[in-house]
Amino acid sequence: MAKDVKPTRKNLMAIEDRIELSERGHDTLEQKRDGLIMEFMDILDQAQDVRSEVSENYETAQRKIDMARAMEGDVAVRGAAAALKEHPEITTQSKNIMGVVVPQIESSKVKKSLDERGYGLLGSSARIDEAADAYEELLEKVILAAEVETAMKKMLTEIETTKRRVNALEFTLLPTLYENQEYIEQKLEEQEREEIFRMKKIKAKKEEEEKEEAEEAAEVAAAETEEPEPAD
Repeated sequence: MAKDVKPTRKNLMAIEDRIELSERGHDTLEQKRDGLIMEFMDILDQAQDVRSEVSENYETAQRKIDMARAMEGDVAVRGAAAALKEHPEITTQSKNIMGVVVPQIESSKVKKSLDERGYGLLGSSARIDEAADAYEELLEKVILAAEVETAMKKMLTEIETTKRRVNALEFTLLPTLYENQEYIEQKLEEQEREEIFRMKKIKAKKEEEEKEEAEEAAEVAAAETEEPEPAD
């Protein structure tokens, strides 16, 4: 590719500018990549904790609902669930992490008091209440897990994109620019040496011509000096 570049000082200056810009961009992208990885590791730790909590809460909720069905009957449990009037509400916003926009999920009306569940104090039992509490806690963890998992996926995608850009600069663009820079510098040095050699030849030729002219002038002057004087 270097042979396709014209070896001129203008092109050399342009390439040097591109190298400087690319090196700055490479350093910036490397810093961004490293920062994203650190943020990703923090989110990954959080995601692992949330996954564990979701798993534990699910097992607890399943155990509570099984107990309620066994003691109160499936009809009573379904009736309590059908009595619910206010369903949980979820709103999404966004936040910026190292230039990556990730969702921020807010929930409301997840945790409810006994009277907010719709089935009333007389139409319920302690086991149904415990099952409802367990599933409300599970739902809160699931919402948090959705937020963390989505953020983690977006961060991972941005890390991969940034890594590709860093590699493209480091292993493709910058080596090509360095090669072009070296090629032009070598060609310019060759041209400069050729020009110096040519100027030396011109100078030597001019000095030789001046020397010959001086010798001819000296010979003429000597000849004129040696001419015999006319007889009386």
